[in-house]
Amino acid sequence: MQRRKLTLGHSPDPDDAFMFYGLARGLIPTDGFEFEHILQDIQTLNERATRGELDISAISIHAYAFVSDQYALLPSGASMGDGYGPMLVAKEKWTREQVATKRIAVPGTMTSAFLALQLWLEKPAKEFDFVVVPFDRIFEAVRTGRAEVGLIIHEGQLTYRNEGLEVCEDLGKWWSRENGGLPLPLGGNVIHKRFDPETRSRIAQILTASIRFSLDHRAEAVEHALQYARDMGRELADRFVGMYVNDWTLDYGERGRESIRRFLGRAFERGLLPHRQELEFVTVPGV
Repeated sequence: MQRRKLTLGHSPDPDDAFMFYGLARGLIPTDGFEFEHILQDIQTLNERATRGELDISAISIHAYAFVSDQYALLPSGASMGDGYGPMLVAKEKWTREQVATKRIAVPGTMTSAFLALQLWLEKPAKEFDFVVVPFDRIFEAVRTGRAEVGLIIHEGQLTYRNEGLEVCEDLGKWWSRENGGLPLPLGGNVIHKRFDPETRSRIAQILTASIRFSLDHRAEAVEHALQYARDMGRELADRFVGMYVNDWTLDYGERGRESIRRFLGRAFERGLLPHRQELEFVTVPGV
């Protein structure tokens, strides 16, 4: 039987590599599907999703608001900041009022970190100074003076001290304080609606099985993920993976879904999104 090939976009980061370890190494059943892994940074994946290019992709929750006509959210694959998240760092600790007057290096305008920044500043993007920099060059931008503040995502949240930087705000902690302990929704996996509901459900179960396999075979999956761990040893990579691949990743649950509704709802109310977003999740039997 000919295998059906699907494109699967995700970031070249330890957490995504860990999540898709079972798929990448052919260690789980794939129900007749073959997955072509396409590794690109999250801003690029967000942009590709607006054009409907990939069958399945990791995207920012912020970007989902712009692609929900083409894609549905898969129930697994979430990256949630549960009391932690993107950080604003600088050479000295500044207040929100001070940060608002500085040039901020950001990892992309469609990232959830950028939307959270606008909510935190209580300002739309047009009212503060920012420069878009690849996420792995943000420290360099602050170090060289191209920007005064960096909005860091991924492993930078664990390595910023190595750069001699101070945290001005952890946006995940801020969101939790403001929203009764809810996690900050950062990323998710989506599937194109060109697939019928039954096919979407089958693919959702395969991806969930890959995540569960990695959690059940943690040591091997972390070893696989280390090839994408920039400036991190095994212990730090394992800690980073644990931050973003956990029970939230297996299923958002009602609290996770409520956090997305609140995050995108607040953004709409502040005029940061063009319409109020309805969430469409792929349904899986028995879940």
